[in-house]
Amino acid sequence: MRRAALALAAACLTALASVPAQAETLIAALSTHRIAIASNFTGDQLAVFGLVERDGRSVARADPFDIVVTVRGPQRMLIVREKERVGPIWINRNQRRFPDRSIYLSVATNRPIREILSEQAARRDRIGLANAQRSQAGFDFDFDVGRFREALIRTLEGKHLYTLDERGVTFLSPALFSSQIKIPATAPTGPYEVEVLLYAGGSALARQTTNFEVVKTGAEQSMASAAHDRPLLYGLATVAVALLLGWLATVIFRRD
Repeated sequence: MRRAALALAAACLTALASVPAQAETLIAALSTHRIAIASNFTGDQLAVFGLVERDGRSVARADPFDIVVTVRGPQRMLIVREKERVGPIWINRNQRRFPDRSIYLSVATNRPIREILSEQAARRDRIGLANAQRSQAGFDFDFDVGRFREALIRTLEGKHLYTLDERGVTFLSPALFSSQIKIPATAPTGPYEVEVLLYAGGSALARQTTNFEVVKTGAEQSMASAAHDRPLLYGLATVAVALLLGWLATVIFRRD
C-alpha cells in the first residue's frame, strides 16, 4: 500500500511538472463602463486598452502578439425573411430564426484574421462576424441557413450595428495595445460584453473579458420607466395628451 501511494504521488508530480506554466497574462480595461443615451445622442465611442505581461523566466516568443477584440451587444430573437415576387407583388416565402443573437457585434484586430489564425481555428474560437453567429456546437443541422446568416450580417452592417475592422487594434509598444469601440446612434440599450483574445503563432494564449452598458437618461429614461412600471397610467396619460393636442389643433386652425 505504501509503495502504491508513493508511485501515485510520483506520477502526479511528473504530470504537474509536464504542464507548462502560463507565460503571458492579459490585462484589459475600458475607458468607461457606461454609455448614456439622451435625446441628442448621435453615437459615442469608448477605448479598450490593455497590456500583455510576460513571466520574467519565460523565453521570448519568435512570433509577434496578435489581439482580437470582440464586442457583443444585447441578445434578441432575430428573424430573416426571404421575399419572392409572385406576379406584381412581393411576398415572404421562407424565413429563419436566430435565437439569442447579438443585435450589436464588433470585431477589431491588429491585422487580417486570416493572418492571425487558420479558418478552422477561427470557427472554433468564433472569431469574425460570420463565425460569431454560428451555433456553440460549431455546426448547423440546417444546411440552407448559411445564406440567411449572410443576409442577417449584411442587414445589420447596413445599420452600422455589425462592424469588422482588421486594423482596429493598435500596438503602442510590443506589449501595450488599444482599440476604439464605436457605438452608433441606433445601438440598443442593455449590457455589452467585451472579449479580448491574445494570440501568437495562431495559438490562443490568454483571454480577458469585461463589460459596459448602454442606458437611457433624462426624460427618455423617465418615460420608459413609467411605461414599464405603470403601463395603465402611462396609457391613460398618452390618450389624454393626444386628446389635448387634438383639441388645441382644432382651436388654432379653426375657420370662423
